[in-house]
Amino acid sequence: MPNETALKTASVLAFERKLDPSDALFFAGDWQQRNTSENWQPVDIKPKSVRGTISNRLKTKDQDPAKLDAAIENPNLQTVDVATLPHQADTLKVAFTLRVLAGTGQPSACNSAEYRQRLEKTIQTYAQETRFTELARRYASNLANGRFLWRNRIGAEQVEVRIARLVDGKTAQNWTFDALALSLLDFEAPAAVKPELEELSALIAAGLRGEEHVLLSITAYARIGNGQEVFPSQELILDRGRGDKSKTLYHVKDVAAIHSQKIGNAIRSIDTWYPNAEAPIAAEPYGSVTTQGKAYRQPKDKVDFYTLLDNWILKGQAPEPDNQHYVVAVLVRGGVFGEAG
Repeated sequence: MPNETALKTASVLAFERKLDPSDALFFAGDWQQRNTSENWQPVDIKPKSVRGTISNRLKTKDQDPAKLDAAIENPNLQTVDVATLPHQADTLKVAFTLRVLAGTGQPSACNSAEYRQRLEKTIQTYAQETRFTELARRYASNLANGRFLWRNRIGAEQVEVRIARLVDGKTAQNWTFDALALSLLDFEAPAAVKPELEELSALIAAGLRGEEHVLLSITAYARIGNGQEVFPSQELILDRGRGDKSKTLYHVKDVAAIHSQKIGNAIRSIDTWYPNAEAPIAAEPYGSVTTQGKAYRQPKDKVDFYTLLDNWILKGQAPEPDNQHYVVAVLVRGGVFGEAG
């Protein structure tokens, strides 16, 4: 094309997320009562004051025995939030909803009509060729395997995930999965659950293509033991005053909960296409995993979102299919991706 190289990235470029989860609320009950909506009480958050010991790594100047003894005489007093199951309940119930929206690749804001046209045409071609089946398969797996439970999934004796499609507020379809039978390290489903997983994947793909209105209700039951601690999201307190709690947990009207952003991060943890991949990471522009302090998609390796997108849209150099899935997964995630000023 004659003007291929003249096209520049829009300075204003933003996308809305296409997988839109709610906050996930915590309830407690008995494993045998999973089929009833009664007897499930909200999990509340309680403050607890504890007397800790000095256990942090000391600077060289503080390693003198006398100084350490003096420090230990001053206990590490702190108040923290905790959330636990009642002693008569052995199961955590986590419930949220998820909307699947159409319009991937259509910017919510873009100040270049030519760039918008090229972008939408490129993603439309991707959608026609792939029908979003690979992305949908991975999103469905992360719902079925209970990845969104995060720490609450670790060490659970049993985990059951129930997914219902809601139409007019009523259940139109439903699926039940044994979450522990599905791996968190790959997206290969056991033969026993493959048909149900394929049904769910097909529905999510249809939602991304705009062929169906898709609203899912997801409920997970994790059997972890009577009175055991559970793990809602921890709040980030930016302005700490003296005497504040050292750990504040998230709640919605006094019900312990996980942030919708954290639920979304788990669902989009589908990127196994980065170099030397070992486990899925969330689809992020630089492959960032904050808990590891590492970015797996470095610009110097030309595998980050911006390099791949610019080559694809500006130069017409389509990435290999795996990285096409990655680029579109970041667009599904949403964000502001304009040219830096």
